Amino acid sequence: MAEITAAMVKELRESTGAGMMDCKKALVETDGNMELAVDKLRESGLGKAAKKAGNVAAEGLITIVVNADNTKATMTEINSQTDFVAKNDGFINLTQEVTAHVQATGASSTEELMTTTINGVVFEEYMNSKIATIGENLVARKMATVSTTGGVVNGYVHTNGRVGVIVSAVCAPEAKEKTVALLKSIAMHASAMKPTVLSYTELDSEFVEKELLAIRAEVEKENEEFARLKKPLKRIPEFVSKSQLTPAIMAEVEANLKEALKASGKPEKIWDNILPGQIERFITDNTPLDQRFALLSQAYVMDDKKTVEQAIADTDPSIKLVDYIRFELGEGIEKQVTDFASEVAAQLG
Repeated sequence: MAEITAAMVKELRESTGAGMMDCKKALVETDGNMELAVDKLRESGLGKAAKKAGNVAAEGLITIVVNADNTKATMTEINSQTDFVAKNDGFINLTQEVTAHVQATGASSTEELMTTTINGVVFEEYMNSKIATIGENLVARKMATVSTTGGVVNGYVHTNGRVGVIVSAVCAPEAKEKTVALLKSIAMHASAMKPTVLSYTELDSEFVEKELLAIRAEVEKENEEFARLKKPLKRIPEFVSKSQLTPAIMAEVEANLKEALKASGKPEKIWDNILPGQIERFITDNTPLDQRFALLSQAYVMDDKKTVEQAIADTDPSIKLVDYIRFELGEGIEKQVTDFASEVAAQLG
C-alpha cells in the first residue's frame, strides 16, 4: 500500500477541485495513482467542482431562520450561477439547511463556515458534493446572526428571495408579542426603502457635508426648470441631516419662528400650539439625507404620515430598535457577461 502524503492530497485537490477528504479517499482506493484518482473523482462527479468553482455565482437566494422564541435570527446569501437553479427545490432546501447550520455553529464568515462539520462531513466537502449534484458553482457568500437576551428579533425575505432584512429591539416583557409583529412590518419596510443605517447618528460627517452640496445643486438645477415653467420654486435646504441641527441652531430657529409669529400678529398665548408643528416642519425640510438613508427617519410605508421612529413609539414606548441588517442578492458581485455564440463555438471547437 503506497503512502498517501499531504502533498499528494493537495496536488489532487488543486487539479480537480474536489474536497480534501474525497481526494484522500480516491488516492487510498487507487493506491496513490494520481491519474486513476482523478478519473475516480470525475466518475463520481466530484471532480466537476473544479471547473464550476471558477464560474461567477451571482444568482441564488437570501434565507432567514428565526428561532422559536424570536431571540435569534440568522440570514444568509447563498449564490448559484443561474436563477433557474435558485428556484430548484434542492437548492431551496440547501439554503434552509445551511442557514440553520450557520445559526447552530455561530459561523460569521465563509472561511469560518468552511471549517465546520455538517451532516458528519467538513462543510467544504458538503458544498462540493452539492456543486457536483446540482451542476453549478454554489457559494455561501454572506451570513449574519442577531441575538438578544432582553428583547426580540424578527426578519423578512421578499417573495423573490432577493432581499432580506433582520431587525432586533429591546422592549418591556409584556410588549414582546406586539414587538415581534412590528419588527416584521419594519423589516418589510426596509426591504423596499433600502435604508443603509439604523439612525442618522451613524452617518459619516464627511458624507453628510458632501451630500449637502450635492442636494443643494440638485434643487438649484430643478429650480431652473421650475422657473422656466413658471412653477413655484423649491426651497434650497440649509441642512440635510439632524446631525447638523445643533442645539444652538435649533434655538435660533425657534427664536426666528417666534419673531415671525409676532410680526404676523398671532397672540403669544397660542404660540405654544403653533411652534411644535413649525419646528417639526423645519426638521423635516432639513433632513432629506436622514429620510433617504436612516431607517428610523424614513416615512413608514404602512402609514406614511409617521416616521418609523414615531410608529415604534405609538406601538409601545418601551420598544427601541438596536440592530438592523439588510442583504440584497448579488450586491457587489461583478456579473459575467457572456457571448453565448462564442461560448457555443468554443465548446464545439
